[in-house]
Amino acid sequence: MKLSEIVKTLNLEVFSNEHLLEDIEVVGAYTSDLLSDVMGKAQEMQIWITLQNHKNVLAVASLKDLAAILLINNIKPNTELVEQSEKEEIPILGTKEPAFIISGKLYNLFYK
Repeated sequence: MKLSEIVKTLNLEVFSNEHLLEDIEVVGAYTSDLLSDVMGKAQEMQIWITLQNHKNVLAVASLKDLAAILLINNIKPNTELVEQSEKEEIPILGTKEPAFIISGKLYNLFYK
């Protein structure tokens, strides 16, 4: 599923790399706030659902070749994170929803 379709369907906010949304094919999502957990278990081209808001998030997302980072609970990315995401070409998205709700909505998009 195209990232642009997910953003539109779930009414997600786009904080960076909006120009890439049409080109990114997403295979699923992974929800975790532990960087080591994401490094060990997230799969390539998944959306990472998290509340983490620092540049190490981008390092992990880049290492795992993730499709995007989705910040929950109406968290806004800091400037450093946005700047790094532009360099790494990994979109940062946002939602007011908590992790449980947005994870369920993404599950429904992929598996129903």
